[in-house]
Amino acid sequence: MSSRNRRIRPLSANHLLVHKALEKAGRPVSAYDLLGELRGKGVTAPPTVYRALKRLTKDGQVHRIESLNAYVVCAVDHAHHNNAGFAICDDCGSVTEFPSEEIQAPVEEWAKETAFQLAAVSLELHGRCDSCVSVHAEKLS
Repeated sequence: MSSRNRRIRPLSANHLLVHKALEKAGRPVSAYDLLGELRGKGVTAPPTVYRALKRLTKDGQVHRIESLNAYVVCAVDHAHHNNAGFAICDDCGSVTEFPSEEIQAPVEEWAKETAFQLAAVSLELHGRCDSCVSVHAEKLS
């Protein structure tokens, strides 16, 4: 069955709890942080959180930030869920999602030209956000 014809199942109560907890956090959150947040709401086992995160990621509602081993709610409307990039502030921990189709295209072209079987592309930029750059500059003044 093609992905176009695939039926999307409604989200379970656990999926909704995990999604809401990620939205509420407003920052990258690990699966174990989510578990701690949701224990009082009936979610008591790591596999429950991981299954929900897997489903939410597959459905394009959540992204995994590989370098942080954490998850965030998808914030950008982009054509392909796998074409998202992330600017991660190493000072405050903020994450800004951006569409990365134009950046990933040369990587995909290189893989095609070299017969490299590309499984995934993860674009994560680490540095300082504008707010932290300003704070750092003030400290130096």
